[in-house]
Amino acid sequence: MKRVLFLCTGNSARSQMAEALLRKYGGDQFEAHSAGLQPKGMNPLTVKVMQEVGIDVSSQKSKGVGEYLGKVLFQYLITVCDDADKNCPTVWPGVNKREHWSFEDPAAFEGTEAEKLAKFREIRDQIEVRIKEWLASLQ
Repeated sequence: MKRVLFLCTGNSARSQMAEALLRKYGGDQFEAHSAGLQPKGMNPLTVKVMQEVGIDVSSQKSKGVGEYLGKVLFQYLITVCDDADKNCPTVWPGVNKREHWSFEDPAAFEGTEAEKLAKFREIRDQIEVRIKEWLASLQ
């Protein structure tokens, strides 16, 4: 089983979605985790938009990189925001492959509640497509 760590700044939306979607589509080939450089707690809209597609992330917790660095070996490290790509440790013990997938931060989006929800759905759907493409590329 290959371990994958999705990394972003707050570990409140994008990396949490990626973790949950890899669990859904990666089957028993992958063990998915996520962390943030400055964890902010799970965004309630993340929970809501994931529930809409039948994935319950309400028990997932926002975690810092310190929870994993030097303690868990990952085969893949995937940054899902530009800030994490620039600021995350460049050397991570055991990582065979580091990738960067740039997604807009839905939590930073300004607008009405309906507009924010739409932005979270858009990013969720983009991450879902990217996870499926990535899994297909590994076959």
